[in-house]
Amino acid sequence: MEQSKLSNQGQQLIKFYEQMATEGYWRINGEKVEDAFNDFELRKFRNVCKEKISNPNIKTVLDYGGGGSDWDAENFEEKTGESAKQFFQLENVTTFEPARSLMTKEKADCVVCMDVLEHIFIADIPKIVNELLSLSKKLLVLNVACYKAAALLPNGENAHITVRAPDWWKGVIDASAANYKDVEIMLICSTTFQTGIVYETFKAQDWHLSKHFTVDENYLTFGPN
Repeated sequence: MEQSKLSNQGQQLIKFYEQMATEGYWRINGEKVEDAFNDFELRKFRNVCKEKISNPNIKTVLDYGGGGSDWDAENFEEKTGESAKQFFQLENVTTFEPARSLMTKEKADCVVCMDVLEHIFIADIPKIVNELLSLSKKLLVLNVACYKAAALLPNGENAHITVRAPDWWKGVIDASAANYKDVEIMLICSTTFQTGIVYETFKAQDWHLSKHFTVDENYLTFGPN
């Protein structure tokens, strides 16, 4: 999403995230974090997503809002030493990260968007969700944090500016998915850093092929027992 297409608040947020990426940020406990946005958020969900992303039909990925994620770095999977690209058996990965001036957005077999949407100003969320779907040829993998962050924006507000319940996010995704019938969608909603739910993957095309009017909503929970 080009900054000019975002709301005024959305454009200001991009500037805040650029500042945080270069200067670090403050946490709610008063600590200063110098090394910002370098966690590979997908690592936590690698086993949940492996079957879908490692599909032989998925060869290219767009990491939308990927922060400092390095898909070629070793030890994404520590047991084998594999990089993320090796782990998911991919040929090419492009990272879009406006906070780091990585502005290339190419359509890909799979779009991965981890811990991004909760950082988006609420008025811009429909635009971003539609863009994610339009960039995906086959699969969209989303993780949304549904809780307050430990990080603060430069103006003192919480860095998770749009905190909503999982069902709210599911409704937003479902409404947009209707226009992209052939894109399979995996939605993961984290209710805390370690817990959350994984909705059953779906294509909007499945709704049209159903013999029933009611579309059930199924999900699994994850986290410590």
